[in-house]
Amino acid sequence: MGPGTSVVIMAGGWWEERVVPRIVDASLRSQPIMAIRAEACRGLGGRVLELGFGSGLNLAVLPPGVEQVDAVEPSDTGWSMSGARRAAASVPVARVGLDGQHLAVADDSYDDVLCTFTLCTIPDPGLALAEVRRVLRPGGRFHFVEHGLAPSPRVARWQRRLDPIQRRFAAGCHLSRDVPALVGAELRIERMRSAYLPGPRTPWTYGHAGIATAA
Repeated sequence: MGPGTSVVIMAGGWWEERVVPRIVDASLRSQPIMAIRAEACRGLGGRVLELGFGSGLNLAVLPPGVEQVDAVEPSDTGWSMSGARRAAASVPVARVGLDGQHLAVADDSYDDVLCTFTLCTIPDPGLALAEVRRVLRPGGRFHFVEHGLAPSPRVARWQRRLDPIQRRFAAGCHLSRDVPALVGAELRIERMRSAYLPGPRTPWTYGHAGIATAA
């Protein structure tokens, strides 16, 4: 879960709209997480679509080659929280949609697509990734950082046990999604690094950072 908060916030609820975006912003802007964000953004260029823009944390680590960011962000709270970061950004930022599963843009519209801590909350991530493939220009790349199913059987068991609670209280976030399989079904993974975050191995700390292209 992150901000990228989610591409579709679960329907209804003061908690999901008002509280979750603030929790995401506070929990996913530590120095280690920002270093991972910087890694994901390295090499981005031209016109970029960001799925799950959230409070705009990635704006601080965009490389100079980025000329424009189009944001998909369902949460009005998240978008409002990003205001100061958007105002200080060196590139124009426009909110172009609320739902990453249905992008109202033409085919081959973007040089790159960025997605950080977002696939976990999309109701149909396969549909969103098919949209990513559609809107990428030939040679365009999908840059991603996502948490997901851990390789440790013990941790994975806990992820599956906690999934119902996580989805309820974290705006639909799933702990046990198989990110490489999801991305690989629609795109060709060029490189990917998978690891636990520093510290204890918990159901929330295993993830993947990588780049994929249209298969």
